[in-house]
Amino acid sequence: MGKPYYKHHVFFCTNQRENGVRCCQDHNASAIRAYAKDKVKAAGLTVPGGARMNAAGCLNRCDKGPVMVVYPEGIWYRYSCAEDIDEIVEQHLLKGRVVKRLQLVE
Repeated sequence: MGKPYYKHHVFFCTNQRENGVRCCQDHNASAIRAYAKDKVKAAGLTVPGGARMNAAGCLNRCDKGPVMVVYPEGIWYRYSCAEDIDEIVEQHLLKGRVVKRLQLVE
């Protein structure tokens, strides 16, 4: 088996639930994903061996949201602002270091 096309594949929960049930989209998940996509592009990671930012439906971590998960490691993060995304891109995607303060471990 060859190398994966992307080194990291990142999924952002962008689900919107009905009836006011807590969900990631309540925290502007789609806008944060767009920001992350731009950040990754600016870092030169949108090439083979780089990173891909994808929207996902419900990732079933609604009570922890907003959340994202980075594969192939399967590292889950809870973020709250653009600065959190900056740190994840700079530390995890560029340097391979898990951002412990944002990591969901449960």
